Order: sequence, then structure tokens, then C-alpha cells
Amino acid sequence: QVRERLKQQVVEMTEKFPGFKPGLAILQVGNRDDSNLYINMKLKAAAEIGISANHIKLPNTATEADVLKCIASLNADPAVHGFIVQLPLDSDKPINTEKITNAVAPEKDVDGLSSINAGKLSRGDLGDCFIPCTPKGCMELIRQTGVQVAGKRAVVIGRSKIVGAPMHDLLLWNNATVTTCHSKTSTLAEEVGKADILVVAAGRAEMVKGEWIKPGAIVIDCGINHVPDSTKPSGKRVVGDVAYSSAKEKASFITPVPGGVGPMTVAMLMQSTVESAQRFLEKFQPGKWTIQYNQLTLKMPVPSDIEISKSCVPKPIDQVAKEVGLFPDEVELYGQTKAKVQLTALKRLQNQPDGKYVVVTGITPTPLGEGKSTTTVGLVQALGAHLHQNVFACVRQPSQGPTFGIKGGAAGGGYCQVVPMEEFNLHLTGDIHAITAANNLVAAAIDARIFHELTQSDQALYNRLVPSVSGVRKFSDIQIRRLQKLGINKTDPMALTKEEVNAFVRLDIDPGTITWQRVLDTNDRFLRKITIGQSVTEKGFTRTAQFDITVSSEIMAVLALADGLDDMKKRFGRMVVASSKKGQPVTADDLGVTGALAVLMKDAVKPNLMQTLEGTPVFVHAGPFANIAHGNSSVLADKIALKLVGKDGFVVTEAGFGADIGMEKFFNIKCRYSGLRPHVVVLVATVRALKMHGGGPAVTAGVPLPKEYTEENLQLVAKGCSNLKKQIQNAQMFGVPVVVAVNAFKTDTKAELALVVQHAKEAGAFDAVECTHWAEGGKGALALARAVQRASQAPSNFRFLYNVELPVVDKIRLIAQQVYGARDIELLPEAQEKVALYTKQGFGNLPICMAKTHLSLSHDPEQKGAPTGFVLPIRDIRASVGAGFLYPLVGTMSTMPGLPTRPCFYDIDLDPVSGEVNGLF
Repeated sequence: QVRERLKQQVVEMTEKFPGFKPGLAILQVGNRDDSNLYINMKLKAAAEIGISANHIKLPNTATEADVLKCIASLNADPAVHGFIVQLPLDSDKPINTEKITNAVAPEKDVDGLSSINAGKLSRGDLGDCFIPCTPKGCMELIRQTGVQVAGKRAVVIGRSKIVGAPMHDLLLWNNATVTTCHSKTSTLAEEVGKADILVVAAGRAEMVKGEWIKPGAIVIDCGINHVPDSTKPSGKRVVGDVAYSSAKEKASFITPVPGGVGPMTVAMLMQSTVESAQRFLEKFQPGKWTIQYNQLTLKMPVPSDIEISKSCVPKPIDQVAKEVGLFPDEVELYGQTKAKVQLTALKRLQNQPDGKYVVVTGITPTPLGEGKSTTTVGLVQALGAHLHQNVFACVRQPSQGPTFGIKGGAAGGGYCQVVPMEEFNLHLTGDIHAITAANNLVAAAIDARIFHELTQSDQALYNRLVPSVSGVRKFSDIQIRRLQKLGINKTDPMALTKEEVNAFVRLDIDPGTITWQRVLDTNDRFLRKITIGQSVTEKGFTRTAQFDITVSSEIMAVLALADGLDDMKKRFGRMVVASSKKGQPVTADDLGVTGALAVLMKDAVKPNLMQTLEGTPVFVHAGPFANIAHGNSSVLADKIALKLVGKDGFVVTEAGFGADIGMEKFFNIKCRYSGLRPHVVVLVATVRALKMHGGGPAVTAGVPLPKEYTEENLQLVAKGCSNLKKQIQNAQMFGVPVVVAVNAFKTDTKAELALVVQHAKEAGAFDAVECTHWAEGGKGALALARAVQRASQAPSNFRFLYNVELPVVDKIRLIAQQVYGARDIELLPEAQEKVALYTKQGFGNLPICMAKTHLSLSHDPEQKGAPTGFVLPIRDIRASVGAGFLYPLVGTMSTMPGLPTRPCFYDIDLDPVSGEVNGLF
């Protein structure tokens, strides 16, 4: 009857919540035959009822720590509603059983063995605890007799934590008068004779005699004992604690052994699991997070960013991880406010549906920026803390160069920040330092290889590259790959001919073709051009080189586009660092450095988890340049976030610079490699930037704004909306709905803001809304959030701008004409040579990543608005083969910024007493 009832309840649950199933986990240590028998009974019952049961079996060598780690993982698994530890624990190592049972989360402790559940039962909180399954089954059997428990005299023989003690409490709180007896009770027969209800769990064969029993009593026998019986094949039979044959003559109801309490115990385990699942559904909707949001205390005027950040007390990051459905063993804590997330989370969630994918971009900005990061954070705070949607922000990690240079940090601003901002803007978890180390290892390997090839014979090189160890030479795996690349299908180092040895040991790098530079995460203009090799030990081998800033390294771009460790390693191997003197590409794999790079980057590949001021989750991962690279955060962070938010949730990511650069690369490069399809584009616009595009004076960082920007000027705004219109068209070109977020500044007038909204809608935006999130947090982006929700339901016909199979020049021309508004392109001689070279080397089918100024749709930063009819000059083309794109250089640009006269570090300081960071970011 119980099983049939539970089966029906499970059917009703799954009808109401499609895809939902009550989940039971059974943790076993060792391989006891009796435990295996009991577990099989439970698994069979679960399958019959429709419960998803999982049997976890640890070896008998498992330690207490192993068991506790497994329990912690099951406690955190939202798909597990009931969880039992099969006793006894069959381990060679000492394990504290009570410590193990108390480690099970009380809300999942369907065995009712934890101290918390036992305490609640003892206190009479029957509706707020789990009752051990055997006593619970006994009560169900007593109820089935139809006899009222209230007012009856009950005797319980046995005082174990599993049966006797909880049975006493259960009868007591059902208003029976209860006496507990045990083996030491001197008047046991007398006490038994008084019992209307007798429950025996003493563990002694046929200890209770039939003549002791009160006529008409209900007898529940929980004992399982083996006694000799020569008539049985095993030589023994199972009996209870009650002498059944004589007791049944006096009792009105009696349970047989076997076949009485045992099946009811299993049935009650199933019932508790279903009850736990029902409680879960009452508290949590499947796929719906339960998050503690932080309440903002808004101040006017708005304080500095660092002051706001320090006024917020972030939640412990392990709490954030738990709130979004990550398991403890998927999270590596870096202090209290940041953590790395293991890629195993993506594997676990691979069958979960993705959420809605939103990209935040902007119109062509002023040098001050128009608040894309602030809008990204404001939008997720509105969706999460105010509309209670599952939502993740995925943003880039900032470089320390701009942080200490002229731009400052990139954590957002005002009441829309990733916190703590000083952690976000500085070392975070060391990913950029890992990239610096990996990049410079490649640079060192290039010059060292050229040096060694210049100073050694073929045989000397071979002896060092494939050394004899104990008289045996052996190729490493990476050397086998190089031989295969050369068409040499040999694995015996002694079998190579002189010609094959020469081909193997000589990369023959042409120093003039080296494209790989050393990097540093600091703005240092005096490293833009250097001479290396001036020490006498380098024997006259010098060459001109340079330092770039770390985030411009191809390793950063690889990190951002890789979809796992294996993919990252393969991309590292494909990175082209130079050409040989015969024009063949030389790769990191040829240098033998691929495996070492993967080792240096093994932690950096894991996304970093942080939170916003209002407590919504954020992934901070990767930060490639938006000109010579694609300017977007990592594919891995987006993929994990999309699984965590579920099909009704949102992932909001940001594309660097304006829509003509970051958004175009997001679509044509990032989405092409990730396979992800965006649902909505949020285009950030400001009155300030539109006035600049309408012909306003130049905007310069660190200089007060001219009066045209602080006084109402509708004519400038209207004229500047040509840029807004073009960027809306750019987004629509990819078939995705566009919502315009008009980021309001305190100097903007209502009329100016309304004019921008009007122009945006007339240009074809799905919607356009005024936003005040900088001053109000998520509340100020509520209109934007609702517009994004509506837009995400609108039809989306996402498409790429070009087919990668097109010739390189055609792909560049398409971007220039369709996205920038150019009449045509002009390839300078060096660029023409690179087109021929890369096509010959087999790289012509890579996507295009235009390296162009972000301050204009054209190549000229002084051309504002939406210029047309210009010819876009392509100075040079370079290849990031590992990352997977060619990047044409439009005009000149530096990959190593310099420091201004008054860098941001003037304002940054450390309090020596508290250890807190002070200053402006």
C-alpha cells in the first residue's frame, strides 16, 4: 500500500515539474554481503516507485576523510533529496560512525540518524525532522491495526539510537504512556505483561516469551537473529526477539520474522525520500536558485567607487557557489571573496539546457568610456536581486597596466560593481601572472633555440635533444609529433638518417619573421623597442625585440577561446611564433614547449567566481585585447554559467569597445568557436558620446568637459545619433534583437535622454530605455531588465557575417564595408605579402579579427558619427593561429601602453594597520 501510494505521488510530482525526480543516494564503505543485500532491496524498491537511486561504493581502504568528502559532495547535490550511509562502515581504517552520520545534511538525512534529527524527535518536532525508518515503519504498522495509540500503555525493549530510543519518543509524542526496558531490566516479564503495545528490538533470539504477553496486545518484533537449524541447507534459520509460535496465540497483531518490519523499513526509507523531495519542491523550484541578495544603502551624492565597494560586506564565496548550484569539490577557494571553478562542473551539467545569452556592447565611445561594465553589472543586479531570475555576469579580468595607468579599474562603477573591487582589479587569482610566465617561456625558447642551432652541429643538437639515459635514447611525445609533422614515421632514435636528424633538430628560424614578443602586465613605454642578446655570453647574437602588455599575448586569446584543457593544449601547440628560412611556420609544438605551457596554465583555465554589490554571481575570466584580439571574456565561463542558470535564466557578458569591434568579434569569432547563439544585444549609449559624434569638442581623459557636454544641446544629440543608428544596424545584421540602454549622467536633461530613446526606436531597436543604475544599482536598470526579458522571447535569426572559406581579402572587405561603412579597402605591400604567405601556409580559412581604433567607425579616430565613402588602409596582417584568427592592422597602434604624467597609482595606498587598500580605482 505504501509503495503504491508513493508511486502515485512521484507521478504527480513529475507531471507538475517535468524532468524532476526524487533522488536517493546510498553511500557504502566496503563490501559486506549483508550490506549488499540490504542495498539491493532499497535500490529495487526505489526503481519500482520511480525514485532515482544512486549507489556510491567506497573501498574498504577508504579513510574517514574520504567518506566525509563524499558526504559533502552529496550534501551539495540538489538532485539528491534523501541520503543514507549504509552501516556498519566496513573499512580497514578507523572511522567515527557518529561523526559520519552527523555529517549528513539534516534535510537529507532520511535515515533520521543525525543528532539534529534525533534532537527534534526527542523534542516532539515530528513535522520538522526525519524519523529513523524502522521506528517509522513500526508506527505505520501499529496505525494499520486501527488501534488508537493515545492513552495506551507501550513498552519498548531496547534503547539503541536506531530503533529503541526513537521508538520511545515516537510513541510518547503519539500520546502513549511509554516504558523503556532492556536486557538489564529485572522485572522484564512483569513490564511486558502490562503492555498494550510491545516493540522489541533487543537483538536476542526469542528473548520475549509468549506467556509474558498481555492478551490482545500488539507485538512488533524488530529482531533479526540466526539460530542453529539442521533442517535448513545453511544450518541456521532467522528468528526474531519474540518467541513467535507462542506469542501469536496471545497477541491480537504480531509481525513475523522475516517479512514483517524489514519490508516496512525499506518502504519508510522510500517515503522519507519522497517527503524530502516534496519539501525541496516547496522551498525550491527546480532550476530556481535561492539567493541571499544584499540590500544597498544608496547615498546622494554617490560616493567614490572604492568607498561604495568597501561599504559592502560580500557574502562568503562558498555561499555564492552553493547558491548557484556548484558542489564543494567543484570550487577552489582563494580566500573569502573569490574562488576558481573546476571544469568538472561543465561535464556534470552537460545535459542541462542553456539559459538566455545576452551580450552588452556600445556605440563608438569617448576616451572616457560609456559604462558598458557598469551596465552589465546593473543589468544582472536588476534581473537577479529585483526580478529574482537566475542570472550570471561574465566579464573580462582587467590588466594591471590600465589599473595603475590612466584608466583605473574595470569593476563597473557607482552602485554597480564587482566586489571586492581591489581584488578584482589587482592580482585576482594570478591568471595574468600565469600568462606572463607562459608567454615569456615561449619567448625564451625561441631565442635559446636560435642560439643553440647557431653554435652546435646537427649531431650535438641531436645528442642534447634526445639524450642517452643509461644507454637508451627515447623520443618524448612532443618530439614524436614533430617527426610526424616532418613525415618521418619512426620511433627509434637510432633509426634516423643524417638528413632526418638535420630536419628534426633544425627549426632554422628566420629572426626577421619572429612575431612572438615578451610581455609584462605593466604600462612601460620604454620597452616598446629593445635590443636583446647584448651579453658577451650570447656570442654576438643580438636582435631588436619588444615587450607587449600581457593581455595582448596570444596565450590570453587562447585562454578566452578554449573550451577545455585539451582544446587549450592543442591551441598552444598550434601557435605560430615565426617562420623558417624556407617560409614554413614554426610553432610552439616545434619548440617542444606545449606541455609546459599547459602545466603553467592548468589553474588559469578555471573561471574565477566573484559577486556584485547586490550579491549576484559573476565569472571573471580572461581579458584579451579588443583590437589585436577579440576582446571578450572566456567561452568556458559563458558555457558553465549558461548551464548553471538553466533554461529560464540569463547570462550577460560584455564585448570590448564599440559594437563595430567587440560585438562583431563576439559574433564572428567567439560564437563561431563556442557554438553558442546569443538572444539579445544590449547597446549602451550616452548623451555625452552622441554629442561628441554630433560635432562636439574633443573629450580628453583628465580634462574637464567643455560646456557643450554639461548644457542641454538637442541639436548635437540628434546629429550624433547617426552613430547610434549605424551600431543598431550592425547588431541587426547578425539577426539578433537590440535593446538600447541609455546610460544617464547627472548632466543629461530629460529632453536629451528622451531624444536618444526616440532615435533608437526609430532606428529599429526592439526597445530603448533610460538607465540610472550607476546611482541606484539594480533598481535603476529595472526597465532595461524587463526589456531584455521581452527581447529574449522575440524571434532571433542569428547568422555570421561571412563564411570562413572566403579568401582573406574578401572577408576583410566585408567587415570594412558592412560594419564600418567603408567604400573599399587598400592593402599595403606588407599586408599583401602576408595574405599570400598565410594562404600558402594554410591559414587562409581563419576568421578575421580587425585591429582598429575604437574611437571611430573608420580608421581615423578624428572621424566621428557614421562616416562613409572612406577607403580602409590595411597596413599589415598577423596570425594568431593557436587562438584561431588573422588580425589585420589598420593604422598604427601600440601593444604596450605608457604611463601618463599623473598615473592612477598616485591615489592608491595601503593602510599599514588594517591592510586595506585605499585610493581611487
